[in-house]
Amino acid sequence: MAQTPAKRGNWFKRLLGRDKTVIPVIRLQGVIAADQRQGRLNIANVAPLLARAFAIKSAPAVAIIVNSPGGSPVQSRLISKRIRDLANEHNKPVLVFVEDAAASGGYFIAVAGDEIFADPSSIVGSIGVIMAGFGFVDAIGKLGIERRVHTAGRNKSTLDPFQPEKAEDVERIKTFELDIHQVFIDHVKSRRGSKLKGADDALFTGEWWTGVRGLDLGLIDAIGDVHEVLRSRYGTDIVLKPIAPKRGLINFPRFGFSAESLVGDLSASIEDRAVWARLGL
Repeated sequence: MAQTPAKRGNWFKRLLGRDKTVIPVIRLQGVIAADQRQGRLNIANVAPLLARAFAIKSAPAVAIIVNSPGGSPVQSRLISKRIRDLANEHNKPVLVFVEDAAASGGYFIAVAGDEIFADPSSIVGSIGVIMAGFGFVDAIGKLGIERRVHTAGRNKSTLDPFQPEKAEDVERIKTFELDIHQVFIDHVKSRRGSKLKGADDALFTGEWWTGVRGLDLGLIDAIGDVHEVLRSRYGTDIVLKPIAPKRGLINFPRFGFSAESLVGDLSASIEDRAVWARLGL
């Protein structure tokens, strides 16, 4: 018996593997910061990945793997908002999977998901705001260095590391931090809602927890990894399609280096290492 065109078409799709369910997977890994260094997360480099993932019309969902200790509150919010905007526009559920950590800004991004899954030993939470620096007042005095600062605006030199710390500067910074902290709290409450199982003074202190404890507190929905969950949810006949940054066809070698660039990269690496180290990672 001759095959119908539809049956021949289905056979051809199976041969090419096009009859499988394709689920786009985006990996968001690194410290969240506005600068365009390799390994940093920000709206500029994440937005194109999100657009490509949500453009796959046949996909029943979009999976996002988060592995971040946090960083810029602005970039965290912009990324989280873009995820929700696209999810609502395309009417697709977003499943977030936490690897080592979704802490601070990383958790801000994670709660954009309709469901959050984590490893039992993942780090989640750290719903707080931190601002840190150094003071070199005594150091420059011992070196015989005189600091000269001229400003227009009496608060322009707030927390200058080469001048003694002022109580009014600290109070102003604390108000600044509390404003940002409230944005974070409101965002978590709006996304997690009744799933949260703890008082504000327990959940929003900046403390972080393991995935197991995060499940008890309602910070995540279940323990699981991307392969396990997606296969149980959409069947074993699925294809996970990684959505990665596009690379140029030709990478030309660079000769020489800029001392300024080298120092900047080293400084950024130390800063990133310090952020991860706060989580013991």
